[in-house]
Amino acid sequence: MKNHNFELDCKKIHDSLGSSLSQLVPSFACLNHVERQQLRETYKEVYGEDLICELQRYENEFCSIKCSYMSLWMLDTHERDAIVAREALQQDETNFKALMEIFVGRKSSHVLLIKLAYQKRFRRQLDQDIINMDPPHPFQKILVALAASHKAHQVDISHHISKCDARRLYETGEGNLGALDEAVVVEILSKRSIPQLKLTFLSYKHIYGHDYTKSMKKGNCGQFCEALMMVVKCICNPTHYYAKALHRSIKGGTRERGNLARTLVCRVEIDMDEIKMVFKEKYGKELGDVISESISSCDYRDFLVALAKRSTAST
Repeated sequence: MKNHNFELDCKKIHDSLGSSLSQLVPSFACLNHVERQQLRETYKEVYGEDLICELQRYENEFCSIKCSYMSLWMLDTHERDAIVAREALQQDETNFKALMEIFVGRKSSHVLLIKLAYQKRFRRQLDQDIINMDPPHPFQKILVALAASHKAHQVDISHHISKCDARRLYETGEGNLGALDEAVVVEILSKRSIPQLKLTFLSYKHIYGHDYTKSMKKGNCGQFCEALMMVVKCICNPTHYYAKALHRSIKGGTRERGNLARTLVCRVEIDMDEIKMVFKEKYGKELGDVISESISSCDYRDFLVALAKRSTAST
């Protein structure tokens, strides 16, 4: 929506909040980051209300599927990730996947902004909340390590370090009768940047002829290995990881709707074009078509379809 009247857009939204936003959903989903912020500021100036709060009330009152999608879309990315992290920690079953995707998929500068937003909004420390999770979980160790990896590391990646780390992973895992040494893995995760870790896993494949995840399947280290495999897949091949995650969320019924909305909203301005290509290759259908066929809830479905059909290049 270029060169449009934000005051008129705000009036249309304001007039529709008491009934249905369905007619506004396609254009709303096409807004880029700057336009969303302009719309939010204009709404505040005209009506004295935060548009995000208004959208949250609408989602709670009128939407059959109770999850934030349009309100999440309106937030700055670091604010959004802070809220996603808090919600992930507060669920009856901690959403480790959502937390992992934040630490793996964001640059260190962005992770710092997420932590600041988390502290400002919730008066809590994100790292400490992860450390204090109860009951403890094997994934917790990995999340603590990934959080630490953003604090201090070299900007440039090193091929030498990647080869040394790959050999350490082999010697304390596959090369040790498959008995994975969790302490070594956690140490490497905590001391290396995400780009450096990706190079390490590529070096592992180059040296030993197969993915690091294949070596973990040979061992028997339970939930830690399952969590680590998820992390490695997300680091090494994010487009394949997210294509599978979206398909699983679409087919998972109403309990997965929050994950579906979160994934689309968080990835659409990063690599959605590539994700859609992989999705079609793997499942034989366009992502937007599968969403449309699988979900009946009107506003929610239309909004996600509109996100799925927009191009990353338009952001």
